[in-house]
Amino acid sequence: METTSLLHDPAFWLLVLFAIPLILRVPIALALGFSALVVVWQWDLGFSMLSYNFFAGVAKFPLLAIPFFILAGYIMERSGIAARIVALMETLVGSMTGGLALATVAVATFWGAVSGSGPATVAALGLILIPGMARAGYDKAFAAATVSVTSGLAIVIPPSIAFIVYGSVADVSVPALFAAGFVPGIVVALFIMAAVLTISRKRGYRGHASGKAVGTALKEAFWGVMTPVVILGGIYGGVFTPTEAAAVAVFYGLFVGVFIYRTINSLSILIEIFAASIRATAVVMLVVTCAGLFSWVASTVGLVEKGSAVLLAVSDNQWVVLLMINIILLLAGMLLDAISIYYVFLPFMLPIMAHFNWDPVWFGIMMTVNLAVGQVTPPVAVNLYVGANISGISMERISRAALPLIFASLLALVVIIIFPDLSTFVPRMLGQM
Repeated sequence: METTSLLHDPAFWLLVLFAIPLILRVPIALALGFSALVVVWQWDLGFSMLSYNFFAGVAKFPLLAIPFFILAGYIMERSGIAARIVALMETLVGSMTGGLALATVAVATFWGAVSGSGPATVAALGLILIPGMARAGYDKAFAAATVSVTSGLAIVIPPSIAFIVYGSVADVSVPALFAAGFVPGIVVALFIMAAVLTISRKRGYRGHASGKAVGTALKEAFWGVMTPVVILGGIYGGVFTPTEAAAVAVFYGLFVGVFIYRTINSLSILIEIFAASIRATAVVMLVVTCAGLFSWVASTVGLVEKGSAVLLAVSDNQWVVLLMINIILLLAGMLLDAISIYYVFLPFMLPIMAHFNWDPVWFGIMMTVNLAVGQVTPPVAVNLYVGANISGISMERISRAALPLIFASLLALVVIIIFPDLSTFVPRMLGQM
C-alpha cells in the first residue's frame, strides 16, 4: 500500500526525475528544468504558472549583481591586477620556508574579494601561481591543489555571488552576509595556511625573493589592493547597494585597465572579455532560472515540508540535526554546484532554521563554507577541474594533493559552527543585523 502511494506521489517522482539525468551526466540546469516540467505536466499543476515562476526566479534586483561581478572579475584579471598582487605577496614572503605556498593562499584569499567565483579565481591566478611554484621547486600537484582549494574562499570572502543567491532565496540581507563572511573566510584561510606550511616544512619547500623592494611592489599593486576597499567601503559606507557595487566594480576595473595599467588597449580585448563574461553569466543564470522553477514545484507538491519533517523526525537535538545537514551539504557539494544546492536544499532547511531559532546569517556562512569545500571534492570538483586543466596534471594527482587542505578546511568549518559569533559580530558591529 505504501509503495503504491509512493508511486503516485509527485514529490517522489520529482526527486527520481531529477536524479536520473544527473546519473546520466546531463547538465544540472537541464536536470532541474526537466524534472520540474514533467511533474507540472503529469500532475496538472498549471502550465500558466510556469512562465511566471521562470521569470520571477531570475527577475530580482539583487541577482543583477551576478553578471556585473562576473564581468568585473574578467576585467580585473585581464587588466593585470592579479599579476601585480602576486608580485607583492612574493616580495612580502621572500624566501621563507613555504613562503610561496603561503603567498598563494594569501593571494587567492584576497582575490576572493575581487572575483566572487571559485572557478574564476582558479583561472585568474592559476596561470601565474602554479608555474611560479613549480619553478621554485614545489610539487606541481601540490601547487595546483593549493590554488584550487583556497580559491573556494572566493564564495566566502565578500563580495560573493553565493551570498547574493543565498540572500535572495532565504530573504536575508546581502550586506549583512557580506560583513559576516570576513572573519570565517580568514579563519578558513589560516587553517589552510597551517596545512601548507606543515607540508612545506616536511618537504623542504621554500619561497623565492622577487628582487623588488616592498615599496615598489606595493606601488605597482596599489590599484589592485584598493579594489575591495572601493567595493566594500562603498557598500558599508552607504554609498551604494551590493548590486550597484557590482556595476562600480566593472567601471573601476575598466578605469584601471585602460588608463592606469593600459593593458586593456584595444577593442578586440574588450570583446574577448565581454564574450567570456556573457558565456559564464549564461551558465549561471540558466541554473538560477531552472533551479527556481524546481524549487517552486518542490514547494507546490509538498517536497519541502516532507524533507524538513524527515530531518526533524530523526532527532530533536539541534546538534544532531546540524551534523546531518552538514553531511547532506558535503555530499551534495560532491555532485552539484553551489547555486543549485541553494535552490534545491535551502527551502528544506528554512523551516528547520525557524524550528531551532538559528541565526540565518550564521547559517548562510556555515552553508557557504561547506559548499566552498564542495568545490574541491570529486566527482564534481569544479575548482579542481580548472586547476587540473591549467596545470596539465590528472584529477587523481591533484585530488590526492588536495586532501590535507580539504581536511584543514573541514576543521575550520567545525570552528565556525561551534562559535557562531565569528560570523555575526562584524555585521552586528556595523549595524547590519
